[in-house]
Amino acid sequence: MNINELLKIKKKIILASKSPRREYLLKLLGLNFDIIPSNIDESQFILTSPSDFVETLSKEKAQVIANLHPDTIIIAADTIVWLENEVLSKPKSYDEAFKMLRKLSNNTHEVFTGITVLHKNATKIISKVSRTEVTFRYLTDEEIDAYIKTGSPFDKAGAYGIQDDFGAVFVSNIKGCYYNIVGLPLSLLYDILKEFQS
Repeated sequence: MNINELLKIKKKIILASKSPRREYLLKLLGLNFDIIPSNIDESQFILTSPSDFVETLSKEKAQVIANLHPDTIIIAADTIVWLENEVLSKPKSYDEAFKMLRKLSNNTHEVFTGITVLHKNATKIISKVSRTEVTFRYLTDEEIDAYIKTGSPFDKAGAYGIQDDFGAVFVSNIKGCYYNIVGLPLSLLYDILKEFQS
């Protein structure tokens, strides 16, 4: 018996994300799902706290898709990297990526993911937040330069992916869910999905 059979979810599922990492992680659970990215304007949302911010964004992403597919279970998530009261977003240039990785070097930051599961017709919505502490070892300029030149940092919050070859060796310690750092806390999602069993 796989997790999909264990969950006994008979409704159609939509992942409201274009992230290839979230798609990969959701497939690990053996779930059948479609992908419809939720393109909301994140700049309109005010950051009050990192946990409230990611939870709000995940809810908004889920709601946009649920309005179009009310009898479908929608899974949405939002992840940020948080260091010294600052959000480290996806870098837009080499210099920006270099500065982010230099800040992360020999330092501990936090990764927050808000996750929302919503079934509009059943008027059921659950939103939760996962937090993980991540510590980087000291990074040399040569290591940072080599990593940026792979192009990998540019589609990742905080300019790194723990699942990358470089990202894997940059991280010396984590406290919390590994999959949260990748972008979808699977244990938390599984617990939420149990509430949506048909």
